[in-house]
Amino acid sequence: MRHYDRWPPWLRHCRRITYGLAVPFCCFQGIRTLFFPTTMDVILLSILILLAAALHLEWI
Repeated sequence: MRHYDRWPPWLRHCRRITYGLAVPFCCFQGIRTLFFPTTMDVILLSILILLAAALHLEWI
């Protein structure tokens, strides 16, 4: 049993939505960072990659 199976249904639903959107946002932000590299874009891309990895590895 995963630790998030005990979460309320609305929180599990939010996790599923975030998991589904994390990779497309990472791709978009990665392309944007290639063309318009600013410090904020790099930081945001790093945060999105960490979020996607944490969701994939079930840390969250």
